[in-house]
Amino acid sequence: MNTETRNILLVEDDPRDVELTLNALEEYHLANKVSVVDNGAEALDYLYRRGKFKTRAAGNPIVVLLDLKMPKVGGLEVLRIIKADEYLKIIPVVVLSSSRETPDLIECYKHGVNAYVVKPMDFAEFMKTVKQLGIFWAAINEPPPIVWREITGIQSGEITFPEKEEMDDISTLHPALGVRV
Repeated sequence: MNTETRNILLVEDDPRDVELTLNALEEYHLANKVSVVDNGAEALDYLYRRGKFKTRAAGNPIVVLLDLKMPKVGGLEVLRIIKADEYLKIIPVVVLSSSRETPDLIECYKHGVNAYVVKPMDFAEFMKTVKQLGIFWAAINEPPPIVWREITGIQSGEITFPEKEEMDDISTLHPALGVRV
């Protein structure tokens, strides 16, 4: 896997959990970049490259680490939107929540979550859990392939299809993604 594409999206509203997660991922150099947003609305803006994320580089994160209980748009709604979108649904989503509630587990799996991890209360155990998640999703798991929507750009959630001439030249190296498309 090209290390330039090892980006993670962390959707977490608790600053302490953000700090612990970033420290755990950084210790093992498990991602080149971790983008952090503190609510579900910003997570969707990031994924759809709109609002303050309109100019972010093309490409999706290799995994979304998603808290459930958040302001503006809750984690379950973010999960529903990601997994209902033809182009976003291939992004692995790991719910990282303090909830052990059976309805939360059922709803998340019903809507296609790739993993559901309960945040340990103990500091050392939390760090260990995040490291294990990072190792699997950033070092072991093969990320989903790049899709046209990522290559051509997203404007307000709409797909922009390439012209025929662009399709003829699809085997070239895409500089923003660092991979052959």
